[in-house]
Amino acid sequence: MTSSSPTHGNPLDAAAHGTQAESVAADLLALLNGNAPAQAFAARLAALEALPDGMARKPGLIEQARMAMALRNRLDQHEQRERGMLAVIESAQDLSARLDLPELLKAIVIRARDLLRAHLCWLTIYDAAAGEFKVVVADGAIATRTGSMTAKRPLGVAGIVMTTRMPFSTPDYLRDNRFAHDADLDDIFRDEGVSALVGVPLIWNDDVIGLLFVADRYHRTHTALNISILCTLATHAAVAINNAKAFADAQAAVERADQARAELERHARDVQAAVEAHERLTSLLARGASLGELCQSIAQLLQGSVLVLDEAHQVIGRADAPDYAGTAADRYQPYGPHDAALTQALRESRRAGRSVIAYESEGELCRSIAVIGGDGVLGAVLLFRREDLRDSFVRTFERSSSVIGIVLLSQERMEASKSRAVSELLQTLVSPRQGEPALARDRAERFGLDLTRPLVLMLVELDRSEAGFMARRLRDGLALPGLVLDEVDGVLAFVCGAAHAGVLRAGVEDAMRRAAGAAGTAYCGVLSRPAHGAAELPALYAALRRALAVVGRLGMRGRIVAQNEMAVYSILFETQDRASLAQFLDAAIGPLIDHDRRRGTELAATLLAYLDNRQNASLTATRLGIHVNTMRQRLASVGMLIGGAWSETHRALEIHLALRLWSLGEAGAPDGAARD
Repeated sequence: MTSSSPTHGNPLDAAAHGTQAESVAADLLALLNGNAPAQAFAARLAALEALPDGMARKPGLIEQARMAMALRNRLDQHEQRERGMLAVIESAQDLSARLDLPELLKAIVIRARDLLRAHLCWLTIYDAAAGEFKVVVADGAIATRTGSMTAKRPLGVAGIVMTTRMPFSTPDYLRDNRFAHDADLDDIFRDEGVSALVGVPLIWNDDVIGLLFVADRYHRTHTALNISILCTLATHAAVAINNAKAFADAQAAVERADQARAELERHARDVQAAVEAHERLTSLLARGASLGELCQSIAQLLQGSVLVLDEAHQVIGRADAPDYAGTAADRYQPYGPHDAALTQALRESRRAGRSVIAYESEGELCRSIAVIGGDGVLGAVLLFRREDLRDSFVRTFERSSSVIGIVLLSQERMEASKSRAVSELLQTLVSPRQGEPALARDRAERFGLDLTRPLVLMLVELDRSEAGFMARRLRDGLALPGLVLDEVDGVLAFVCGAAHAGVLRAGVEDAMRRAAGAAGTAYCGVLSRPAHGAAELPALYAALRRALAVVGRLGMRGRIVAQNEMAVYSILFETQDRASLAQFLDAAIGPLIDHDRRRGTELAATLLAYLDNRQNASLTATRLGIHVNTMRQRLASVGMLIGGAWSETHRALEIHLALRLWSLGEAGAPDGAARD
């Protein structure tokens, strides 16, 4: 009931007219019962104090009004305590019911603001690394910067509360000189209009872990009860923060345990897979699997592309996992753009005995390992994958290289055994003392060579001492029936049926060109005329060795010439060195060659054609496609350059021989360039 209620009529008139004092007491009780506001009691007290001083009952009536006001204040205090207790209970319930820390801190801040009837409330957490308090939740803010405030430890109210661990309040923050001010915070508080401020600590294990603040935009002094309730809420916030941290630590520990368990399980699976891979490779090796089968098995086990290289970085084995779609293995080239990186990686692999990442190509990693066998390097194994292997699978890859090394070493020994047999056969065939013909035929038949049919012999000389290596490569690359080849006295020797002579010549020239493009190999060779039996091979071998020497002296690199082209020159110039041959050519036809080189004419070629056609000018002009008068003019120019007596029989023979040698050298020059 309020003072405007009919039962609460103004008692002053009654008192003035002698009404009894009981009516005033009844009115005050009615105000108390109706939970009237404090202003109603103040109005009654003012009215009683305004009564004439001569009234006998005035002091008693004033005392009754004051007692009613005191009772009203105590009821307000009890109500405030009750609200505080309810807020504390609700906060305690939130601690057990909510797991989300930001949500819980937000609830505490809202309750603190509501309970203390404050304009603004915020909570900060101490960042020990930065040495400052950072706002994590705020309620009632107007300025946008309030929610991101930071307070340095020695400044402002935060510094006092942090140091004393006690609550601190100020009715006028901006004018309070009891602490050092932070200019940034002062600017924010001016924007917010903050005047009164109370801060209490969040304490856990004797450490201040945060602060809880309430602020008002007018001068205000908070009661001890308000500060006590705020401290209790701060304690709840500290418990919540610690619980959240403990829960996060426990959750992290559980996650670490799960990760450790998953890692242990994965490691166990990897170990089991490695054991199975080792058993599989060992089984393949035991039953004599080929290099291709091993490569396929390794590619499937490691889910990538596998290349096996020989010692010259040439691919001798290749396999891809069924579901692997990489292309780096297809792009691999011996002595290609990644050769330097691969060479360095294989050098490191050989030194450390482990595999090494060699290079990356368009998102694919190339892991490489050198394959060691006996006292030297047999080759290398390359694995291409989108991502690198885990440690256990790296061990599997490295074990697989050992298995491949065993296979390559076995192949090398088989090849060496076969090479010895081939070498013995070739030595027998080209030796002047061939021994028993029947024994030679038996040996040749093992390699599919029929000595009763026409044969050809071919010798190829390499610039570098790599005839043995090239012999191994050509044995793998040339698929001719009945072909035997090996190194004999430092050169490559080939024997096969005369019917395959053209294919042999073309195949060797192609292989040499590819080798030259990769490693700079240069060569020259001579192919014999057909021999009607093995008995003719020793003489052919001797003739080809003489021809090969002349071919080399002429500088005819990158070409295999026929024996018939070199027969007479081999006999005439086998004892001459290259300088002597050059001297002979210069003396015989030097002016002619110099004139053609300077003027771009073809006098040397014209003279050679003329001599080849028995010095018949008309026939030569017809075959060269020129007029006979042009032919005679060219011959006149020849006479002026090398002398008019060149057509005499002995001089013509010498010039003809020189021109034939010159033409052979020109045919062997790269891109048709003239030789010196």
